[in-house]
Amino acid sequence: MQQFEVNRHGQIVFPCNFFPDLDFSTITSLEQLDSIIRRDFDTKAPTVSEIIARSERGAYRSKTDIMRDMALNVYWANRFIITMFEKRPMRWGDVPRTRDDLYMPALTPWPGSEARAAEVETAFRALPSGSDAAAEDRIFDVLFDVFAARKNIATDLPTVQPTVAELLTDPGNMTLRLGSYDPDFRRYSYDEILDVSEDVAELEALHRWAMVLHNQQPWDRTQAELVAVGDLKDDDYVVVLHPRDRHVQRFIAKALAEPAPGTLLAPASPYSAQEPVAPARPFPPIDVRRDFAVQPRIEALSAVHGDTVCTNEDLIRNSAYSWSPMTADEISAKTGIEQRRYTSGSFEELALKAAKSALAHANRGPEEIGGVIVCTCTSSRPIPSLATWLCGELGIGQTHAAYDLVAACAGLPYGLSEATRILQQVQRPVLVVCVEKFSDKVGNVRPSRMIFGDGAAAIVVGVAPEGTEADIEYLQTFAGGPASEINSIIWPNPDFDNAITVYGPEVKSLAGRYLGQMLDELKELPAPDGRQGTLLDNIDVVVPHQANKTMVLELAAASGLAADRLYFNIDKVGNASSASIPLAVADAVRDGVITEPVRVFAPGFGAGAVAGFSVMRIDPAVVAPA
Repeated sequence: MQQFEVNRHGQIVFPCNFFPDLDFSTITSLEQLDSIIRRDFDTKAPTVSEIIARSERGAYRSKTDIMRDMALNVYWANRFIITMFEKRPMRWGDVPRTRDDLYMPALTPWPGSEARAAEVETAFRALPSGSDAAAEDRIFDVLFDVFAARKNIATDLPTVQPTVAELLTDPGNMTLRLGSYDPDFRRYSYDEILDVSEDVAELEALHRWAMVLHNQQPWDRTQAELVAVGDLKDDDYVVVLHPRDRHVQRFIAKALAEPAPGTLLAPASPYSAQEPVAPARPFPPIDVRRDFAVQPRIEALSAVHGDTVCTNEDLIRNSAYSWSPMTADEISAKTGIEQRRYTSGSFEELALKAAKSALAHANRGPEEIGGVIVCTCTSSRPIPSLATWLCGELGIGQTHAAYDLVAACAGLPYGLSEATRILQQVQRPVLVVCVEKFSDKVGNVRPSRMIFGDGAAAIVVGVAPEGTEADIEYLQTFAGGPASEINSIIWPNPDFDNAITVYGPEVKSLAGRYLGQMLDELKELPAPDGRQGTLLDNIDVVVPHQANKTMVLELAAASGLAADRLYFNIDKVGNASSASIPLAVADAVRDGVITEPVRVFAPGFGAGAVAGFSVMRIDPAVVAPA
């Protein structure tokens, strides 16, 4: 998936938000496609009648508001063709009649379409302008030319258009005749669409929508009309639909194929999720100082943020055709995020940079490393694992173990737990790398796009000198729960074009369940070093997984944890999943929040209903300079 581009104005652009190019290699049935179309187009777009009714009752505050509904209506009217086909005007006499991979639109005339379009134009003219009247008028000219050109009813359209031969079975079937066709008719290039720049973020997105929709009808729309296919002449120009790629054609063939006689349909799956059952007895936190002979020491922590900033304003400039209206301020209020950071480099480069920096700060060479653990949920390289790839890049000739660990947002406590166990066997430093690159995996899914960022952090966990105590004091990991929580964050998700998808209520449920459990455990643990109170009372700084600041603060308050005890950097970097906690620890040192050795409680929770925490001593000296 293409992640993002920076246009000639230096602004970040997400092409997938404007070009609805569904990945048909992941869509297996008409029912699944209909569900996607219904969610992204049908439920977002008003009909023309609804637009007029909204105008009559004063629902539109400005010209921008009504144009947004107009654009959604045109996307909806093209919902199947724009996602499946490329339109190619041809002379009717040159159109093949028998090919099974060429299609033509079968359309139902819409009586009164011109009058209804005129009503919408009148409604637009009567509305007050926003802060950029000139831009609104420019965009309206492009958009209305497309909006007013539709001659057919779009309420009931076939998911798959008929082949030419199927259209000809009834000479009365109606299709589009162009009148004349100029192959040099003005089209907006890909770069022109990306390079749009408007002072008002909402208008910039709307301008791109209008340009994409204009390109769907690259002909003189005033001459286009619906005619019976039996009345077409050889010199008439018609629109022939070509599948966008082989996956679309394969989908159509498979979706429409009749089962062969005697073919048995696949039986329903015999598996169903069971109700979760509590463990026979609790899993107590690991007291590292008591339970392990070899005490771990944090020798270095290095953080690498993404190099490209994506602000909330940038998200609104890139509002997708499938998004509900939202402002930059509303994103901030909902998530606590003002911007997220993306990397223009590769996933591997991000991890390697953090690893090299941590090893250099720890003054460790490749020959000294006893293990490499990579915590990530966004790796696209199963073979070789990123951990083994890092061994090669770092010059590690041999190590005891190198593997990737998928624990999503609980990656840090999982990784530190594994490193501490390996340390007992090899008594050599273990390199733990937490790295995520979401920017090329969130597609146009708004909840994911709002939250996730890119980043990497690396920690060198070595052996504490004789007679000194462990820097890592307690470790805990969890997994499990109801299937709804385990599947609360999914990637790849075929129903969302294989993009990462977040189901908010379920995520909040698992986060609240785990955070409450972890705080209860800390309240039961004794204060360290003979101090008064509980372990929780003696935590200096709480650095939680940077999931969603608004949500975490609400959950913390419900559990009795005061907001002033928590440190967040999510407002500037977004949610980097496994990397979020170590990135935040490094930023807390950079921001002067941590200026001397402190005890940090770091709880993580997320995808797969995994969770865990570490209680550790952080010395600012171990954090590598940015």
